[in-house]
Amino acid sequence: MMKKIGVFPGSFDPFTKGHENIIERFLPLFDVIIIGVGGNTSKKYMYSKEVRINHIKSIFEYEPKIVVEPYTGLTVDFCQEKKAQYLLRGLRNTTDFNYEKSIALMNKQLKGIETLFLMTDEGLSHISSTIIRDIAKNNGDLTPFVTNSDKLII
Repeated sequence: MMKKIGVFPGSFDPFTKGHENIIERFLPLFDVIIIGVGGNTSKKYMYSKEVRINHIKSIFEYEPKIVVEPYTGLTVDFCQEKKAQYLLRGLRNTTDFNYEKSIALMNKQLKGIETLFLMTDEGLSHISSTIIRDIAKNNGDLTPFVTNSDKLII
C-alpha cells in the first residue's frame, strides 16, 4: 500500500506555534509529513535556512513521521520528487484563504497535487512570522509564540 505523504511548505522565518498546531492536527492523517523549508530569492530572511531547519527539527525530534528538508524551485516539483500526494496548508483568516486558493488551483492544474487546508486554532490565529520577526528585532519575548525559541539564533 502506498504511503500517504504530505508536504507542508513554507519559509518558516520563523516556525510559529500556529505552524506547529497545523502539523500536529494533520499528523494522524498521514504516514509521513515533510516540512519543506523553501526559499524565495526576493525575500530577505532574518534567520538562515540552517537555523530554521534546525529549529523545526528541535520541535519535532520526538516524532518519527516528520521529516524536515530544504528545497528550491516549485513546491509541486518538490512534492513529485518526494512522492507526496498532498500539500498541507494552514489558514488563519479569509485573506489567507483567498491567497492560498489561487495557489492550490494552480498546483492542481500544473501537477495534479491536491491541497488540504486546516484552520489554525482560534487562540493562535493572530500569530504571524512577520510579527514574530518584529518582536525578535526589538528583543521581545518569543516564548508565547514560538516553541524552542532559544534555538533561533540570528
